Amino acid sequence: MTVKQLRAFLAVAQTLSFTQACERLHLSQPALSLAIKHLEESLGGHLLIRSTRSVRLTPEGESLVPLAKRLLADWDNTEELLRQRFTLRLGRVALAAMPSYAGNQLPAVLKAFRARYPQINVTVHDVINEQVIDMVRQERVELGIAFAPEAPESLHFTPLFEDRFVAVVPANSPLAEGSTIDWPTLLSEAFITLQRPSMVRLLLERQLGAQGIELPVAFESHQLTTVGRMVAAGLGVSAVPSLCIEQMHELGARCLALEAPVIQRAVGVLSANADTLSVAAQALREVIQETITTPVLGTD
Repeated sequence: MTVKQLRAFLAVAQTLSFTQACERLHLSQPALSLAIKHLEESLGGHLLIRSTRSVRLTPEGESLVPLAKRLLADWDNTEELLRQRFTLRLGRVALAAMPSYAGNQLPAVLKAFRARYPQINVTVHDVINEQVIDMVRQERVELGIAFAPEAPESLHFTPLFEDRFVAVVPANSPLAEGSTIDWPTLLSEAFITLQRPSMVRLLLERQLGAQGIELPVAFESHQLTTVGRMVAAGLGVSAVPSLCIEQMHELGARCLALEAPVIQRAVGVLSANADTLSVAAQALREVIQETITTPVLGTD
């Protein structure tokens, strides 16, 4: 039983005329008759009684009419739903993003996406870098924004930009008078950072350790906002991805270029399989790539 056969049967059942059914379906009489014949053969009996003057339904044909209407309505609704999804007039996409990106660049991306595709709903998971990778790997989300994974395995990573770590110091600190600072000078102050297993923390410890520099931690927190407030309050200094520059300034701290050594890592879009993304996820990835803003140091 096919959709074409059901449409043919319903047209005849509603008009009780092969001629009118042919006009409605834009089919020739032989094609219509063949569709009805194949439908009856597949079901095992006659649905229509046809004479030279009239067409009428058998009891089985009568019982099929409401079922055919419902089946064809469901088919048409499904077809329209998929058409809307493929044309981005309906849909949903889930995205996971590390806090440094979610709290700074993502709002502008979502605003641009919403203006272009107002009917697509976006679910955002604001989680640490490691959880972003896990959610993409487990296919709980289609897209992730994170640092380049050390072991991408089956994940697809598209770089967006290189994020360089910057120093964060109290605005009223003598350190804030300069534009750059080196690590030994920064670490002469009480250091505030994110707790493990944050990639920010692990990346700093690993790269500084390779230079023979120990990371002495005086305070630690789960949230970048808390780190920024603690620095602004004069409790110490920190180092964060340059994505957070604007956020740190808004919290009352000051950011400086951080050298000796320069620590940086690629930030990009993660997906489990770039070839099987939904149309909505593909569209969101395109907007993300179009709205790349490389963070730079500026004045307060």
